[in-house]
Amino acid sequence: MTKKLKIVFMGTPEFAVGILDSILEAGHEVVGVITAADKPAGRGQKIKYSAVKEYSLEKNLTLLQPPSLKDEAFLSELKALKANLNVVVAFRMLPKAVWAMPELGTFNLHASLLPQYRGAAPINWAIINGESKTGVTTFFIDEKIDTGAMILSKEIEIGPDETAGELHDRLMDIGKIAVVETLEKIGTGSAETEIQADGSDLKTAYKLDRDNCKIDWTRPSLEIHNLIRGLSPYPSAWCWFKDNGQEWNVKIYQSEIEKGEHDLTEGSLVSSKKELKVAVRDGYVKILSLQFPGKKKMTAPELLNGISFSENAIAS
Repeated sequence: MTKKLKIVFMGTPEFAVGILDSILEAGHEVVGVITAADKPAGRGQKIKYSAVKEYSLEKNLTLLQPPSLKDEAFLSELKALKANLNVVVAFRMLPKAVWAMPELGTFNLHASLLPQYRGAAPINWAIINGESKTGVTTFFIDEKIDTGAMILSKEIEIGPDETAGELHDRLMDIGKIAVVETLEKIGTGSAETEIQADGSDLKTAYKLDRDNCKIDWTRPSLEIHNLIRGLSPYPSAWCWFKDNGQEWNVKIYQSEIEKGEHDLTEGSLVSSKKELKVAVRDGYVKILSLQFPGKKKMTAPELLNGISFSENAIAS
């Protein structure tokens, strides 16, 4: 006998919107949505709604935005929704009072093949580390981060030049399928779980910050290329361009590897009217698209229409 699911959905970014939409499309009842509090953003510091809030308002879903998930008033509101299952996608760590509340528990969709790449940025780190495959996993939440019993996973290949943005969209598509299948298993009581393995070979999806997004031009070309595509389009890999006493903080979005020998210092900028590349230990990293401060994103030829670099220019 299939149990009717009454779902509370928790999520914030665009990735979560696609999953929430698939839950509704499959005919399940979503009794409430929890998303991040509104925050000021951009130069004008205008209040910006999360992608999940925008979607929930459009669909007239009951919406909660608690400043704290431990707040007693919020917990009372959550209990009053009478959900029997919580579904979490790209949200934040939940207190036990939240994840243990519904009768059928709380499951999360994580954008990696757990137990690999637990943490905040699994899509980015899979590409940065040069993985050839990744996927999504659903699992029941427990006290720790991304460690609970797994319900199911789905695997996909990563293209050699695929960006984090492109992989994000494909993972959202298979994530929709994984969540709907997980709901079916839970509803019919056929969900079988597997305890996650632990070991020294596990890779972590650390939170991205300014330091781990900076390009080190002394690294091999493949590592640099993987960092650039693993951070494209957001938050983007960055470095300094320095020439004739000037320096620019530059974001780089797309690159290409060019193998070959040279006697240039690592980090040397090599440019022509249509091409921009950086000398590295095993050849060059060709820059295909980038953004200078105060400018829009552009191709290298577009940049070189308005700026030229000297033979002493470097990337650092």
